[in-house]
Amino acid sequence: MFNTTPTLVTWVLIYIVAQRLSELVYANHNTRRLLAEGGKEFGADHYQYFIFLHSAWLAIIFLMVDPLRPIGLVMLAVFIGTQILRVWTLASIGRWWTTRIISAPHFDRVNRGPYKFLSHPNYTVVVLEIAIIPLMLGLPWVALVFSILNAILLRHRIKVENDVLVPRGR
Repeated sequence: MFNTTPTLVTWVLIYIVAQRLSELVYANHNTRRLLAEGGKEFGADHYQYFIFLHSAWLAIIFLMVDPLRPIGLVMLAVFIGTQILRVWTLASIGRWWTTRIISAPHFDRVNRGPYKFLSHPNYTVVVLEIAIIPLMLGLPWVALVFSILNAILLRHRIKVENDVLVPRGR
């Protein structure tokens, strides 16, 4: 008989999907509101590549992971640490957080929380997650390949975002 009790790997995957979906809902709500308040989207030309990259990353993890694989406590602790940074980042940026680059001269620039120390703490979290989650689940090649692809996309995105934010000061 098959064991149908969810494993730690299963719970981690459920968490990741629930977290990503809830963030998309939150981001879409904020995007609509910011656009209605006079915001303009920048860098829309590359957005679909991020959607594809993150979807492919998650799909490959789901297809390749062994649900019975044990997760080391150190990797689990590092993953939990990234989630604490994620919550702190989202709480600090609040109504301004989206998955797109939406800006206007009259919008505030966030300089609290991790934004006091890092220019792009959300990107830091994503970079860490793209590497840590597959490593935690025994898929080092997924961590390597998707970290490289993400770095290529982020290089362009951060340039676009910095060009938008520079006129608004630090």
